[in-house]
Amino acid sequence: MTKKQRALEVIRRLKEEYPDAGCTLDYDQAWKLLVSVRLAAQCTDARVNIVVEDLYAKYPDVKSLAEAEPEEIEAIVKPCGLGKSKARDISACMRILHEQYNDNIPETFEELLKLPGVGRKSANLIMGDVFGKPAIVTDTHCIRLCNRIGLVDNIKEPKKVEMALWKIIPPEEGSDLCHRLVYHGRDVCTARTAPHCDKCCLSDVCKKNI
Repeated sequence: MTKKQRALEVIRRLKEEYPDAGCTLDYDQAWKLLVSVRLAAQCTDARVNIVVEDLYAKYPDVKSLAEAEPEEIEAIVKPCGLGKSKARDISACMRILHEQYNDNIPETFEELLKLPGVGRKSANLIMGDVFGKPAIVTDTHCIRLCNRIGLVDNIKEPKKVEMALWKIIPPEEGSDLCHRLVYHGRDVCTARTAPHCDKCCLSDVCKKNI
């Protein structure tokens, strides 16, 4: 089985297993996803979803958040960890959105990467979830599972994993596949315990078991 064949089979099976899988960060406006994905670094999505409720209660739009001092933002987002740097990036990012993009978010990958605190993973998430564009989000679940399953070979660097996956995954499938890998990585192919191969829908096509 080639990597491409394995990838297509993984996509098919995970679609059946997690038909409704989507982003686990709560948001109803694009700029809020931008804020949440920055807070999610080294923090669980569940905690971020709780913390942002207080943040948006006090700063309900881009303008108000852009006008807030980083220290004021930090006081609220501190439970997500790395409060000082995250607050600084969010503050700078919202000011750019307010001053240069009329309180909207840029629509190209290159422009997103220029925003403070936005890397390839965040930009891909936004391109896929907000704009419906081809995207591959190489978070820790994606990297771990793709190495275990055999879609990539001992590649740990996020950008290199992303580039390798682009070669074997249909562009329109990338975003949804990455969301499903998160669900599968949390429930079955876990990081902190031995993977639950006995209940894995991919066990017979997984390189780990072949």
